[in-house]
Amino acid sequence: MGRNMEWAGRENHLGGLPRKTVIMAVGTFAKAVAILLNSTSVHNADTLLRLVRSRPPGVPLITVSNHMSTLDDPVMWGFKGFPTCDANLQRWVLAAEDICFKNSVLSYFFRLGKCIPITRGGGIYQEHMSEALDRLSDGEWLHTFPQGKVYQEDEPIRRLKWGTASLIARAPVTPIVLPIIHHGFEKVMPEKYIFGRRPPFPLWNRDIKITVGEPIEFDITELKQRALSNSRNISPFRSLGWSPIERMDEAAQRCLYIDISERIRTVMERLRAFSTKPKV
Repeated sequence: MGRNMEWAGRENHLGGLPRKTVIMAVGTFAKAVAILLNSTSVHNADTLLRLVRSRPPGVPLITVSNHMSTLDDPVMWGFKGFPTCDANLQRWVLAAEDICFKNSVLSYFFRLGKCIPITRGGGIYQEHMSEALDRLSDGEWLHTFPQGKVYQEDEPIRRLKWGTASLIARAPVTPIVLPIIHHGFEKVMPEKYIFGRRPPFPLWNRDIKITVGEPIEFDITELKQRALSNSRNISPFRSLGWSPIERMDEAAQRCLYIDISERIRTVMERLRAFSTKPKV
């Protein structure tokens, strides 16, 4: 069967019952952690709810957030009023293959939970990025952690990986890109708690704060033209062997992905600064 089990992530797998069961169970867990065990506040939740429930037909949504703990997803969707248990509205998410897809049981479970395996360090054109692109082509909602790994320190947003930028640029219909910043999950699931390990279960009586930004608009045609122009002056680099895409060689693709990633990083950092600003 293999560990990737793409067939298990299909909506019609066994009539959709396994997916609905897993989404319901995970959603219930997320709401218990976010609402019952901890205190969760959300700024600008209406924007997220509106885009999840009612986008123009065929227009995909990409949400991007910082990555504070291994519980960020699904618990960040567990706040009051969010349709966490609705399998049709729930997000697709890029998930680390070495953590979530280590064996057949985990692979099946996370596939049912609408997770797409990503090999960290495998590059932006690895096999399952095409699967993520397919979901965007279907007008679906995809969540990514463009930092690429967990950072529990409240520090300025670091350089982002290019995978999210490549999906935005390559999607047939340019996605709506919505930034989200959160704090508190590092206290619910600290990386180093007992003997330098995570706790066996989520901690409680913590404050979780989620700040939803406004959609970031991208004129991909204009960005591609700028990338083609800027690539003529790019410094020599070690080629990764990327094939040309729409007349764009590897240098132009790099310029494009750097441009998009930096735009996202800047907006996320501005949102992080806003979310940590003391309220008067």
